[in-house]
Amino acid sequence: MTALTLEGVSAWYGTRVVVGDVSVSVEPGGWLGIIGPNGAGKSSLLKAIVGVVRHDGAILLDGVPASSLSHRERAKAVAYAPQTPQLPERLTVTDYVLLGRTPHLPPLARERRSDLAVVAQVLGRLDLDGLAGRALQTLSGGERQRAVLARVLAQQAGLLLLDEPTTGLDIGHAQALLDLIDRLRHEEGATVVSTLHDLTLSAQYASQLLLVDQGKVVATGTPAEVLTRETIERHYEARVEVLHTTENEPVVAPVRGAVTESRNSPTIRP
Repeated sequence: MTALTLEGVSAWYGTRVVVGDVSVSVEPGGWLGIIGPNGAGKSSLLKAIVGVVRHDGAILLDGVPASSLSHRERAKAVAYAPQTPQLPERLTVTDYVLLGRTPHLPPLARERRSDLAVVAQVLGRLDLDGLAGRALQTLSGGERQRAVLARVLAQQAGLLLLDEPTTGLDIGHAQALLDLIDRLRHEEGATVVSTLHDLTLSAQYASQLLLVDQGKVVATGTPAEVLTRETIERHYEARVEVLHTTENEPVVAPVRGAVTESRNSPTIRP
């Protein structure tokens, strides 16, 4: 049984289809990377899986139609971190991460000792226990990103949807965050679906890629199958070379165009 199956899924904003006819499946413990140029519909596809935008087609979670689940049941199955999460700045890290326990609480109930134990465990795993009492507004960018991930993990959902989780992070912090997600995926057996602008990081962490352009799926497969020079140049309108690490993982390197000086301004030669 697959952890996530999309069958002909289309996401709508108003009367407009922003991404259409997507069919893909992700095995339990897998990592699907959704890539594509700006405005391709990547984030909209994640929102369709969560159920916060109108969509057509079938979405199956562990073989169960998502449409048959209540909001609480869906929240227990799927945890979502948007690209620009709303962070109530006066909340402490602990209080913010506790929000991830909301689907597990009875209506109007306060957190229980077991919920606090889950939060404490997650904070420890993400090396945030020393920041537990700090207000979100006092955290650095990397610390905030880890706090967002902590809230997602506290939800204890089997499917993690992460929209550009490395936004605003330098390469070292981005690698550290993705390493952490990958380690937790292997240790906990969670399934990850993420969008990432960085094609090299996508290739190194995702087990399969889905390339979307102008609202349509144009390529699926392993990173090596999807990230070819021809495909990238066609859909990103970019000049690149695809190199490989010592582990034979793809590295997408931009190639500078030739510049010639004219009397008034430089001209770029493709």
